[in-house]
Amino acid sequence: MAERELADIAAQLYAEPFDGFVAARGAAAKELLSATPTPELRSSAAAVRSLPKPSVSAWAVNMLAWHQPEPLGELAELGLAMRRAQAALDAATLRSLSRERRTMLASAVDAARAVAERQGRRISDAVAAEVEQTLRAATADEGAAAAVLSGRLLRPLSADGVDVVDLDGAVAVPDAPAAPGAPHRAAASQTPGPGGTATAPASGQPRLRAVRPERPAPSPSARERAEAALRETSDAARSSAADAKRSAEELKAATDAAAALAEETAALREQLARAEAGLRQARKRLDLASAAAQQAARTAEKDRRREDLARERVLRLGDTPGV
Repeated sequence: MAERELADIAAQLYAEPFDGFVAARGAAAKELLSATPTPELRSSAAAVRSLPKPSVSAWAVNMLAWHQPEPLGELAELGLAMRRAQAALDAATLRSLSRERRTMLASAVDAARAVAERQGRRISDAVAAEVEQTLRAATADEGAAAAVLSGRLLRPLSADGVDVVDLDGAVAVPDAPAAPGAPHRAAASQTPGPGGTATAPASGQPRLRAVRPERPAPSPSARERAEAALRETSDAARSSAADAKRSAEELKAATDAAAALAEETAALREQLARAEAGLRQARKRLDLASAAAQQAARTAEKDRRREDLARERVLRLGDTPGV
């Protein structure tokens, strides 16, 4: 099977929704055998069936590459700038770029969540963490950037800031072009030409090959890379410590406010209890007064009736002669 044909089929498969990959892969292999099967077609179908299904986090990164590649291109460019600053041991620039990377990574992960949900799958926080880890690796290593831009990533990537990222088994059809939407301006889209100078590949698409710096520069030693990574980590730690301090101050303010409200609530509850006790006493007095009023009304009615009877008797006696 021609590499180009396999690359085209892979491009279609790895742009599929996650749950549709296996069915689409089977259909693609079956279509190759729809004509009279030949040894070559059987081999081609086997090559298609052997294309691995990506992990959920790799699939989410692929969805970015196929449907919203701009964040990946921006991270690839930022990664090139960070590697240049690291090679030049420019600590100030590296710190500034590290802060920018944190913001861009958060935005890219949000974009990956949104694209994945539009493609029918909501990713968990654990998967989102793997997506961030993979995109961070893409800023640390040119090969990892090319893998991310390929749109055919199979597993999450990780970088320790010192060694190159392990890409073994990380990409399906490694020599195929990147996803069509991948930005051509990304540093990972260049391959070394004769004499070590960087030239764009004929297709204009990024390839999964390591790229040398555009300017000849001595590679930093492992210790220098480790020191640069330490500086970056220290900056991140200081930023996290400042965030933790702000959170502690906010917690204290919220605790104090809660305590004040608790005291006010207790006072109001005491006031309410006194008011309720007063209400109960008032209701008792009302009941007694009501009962007394009713008794007085009944007594008055009885007295009025006796008065009426007495008056009638007087009238009767007055009308009787000789009485």
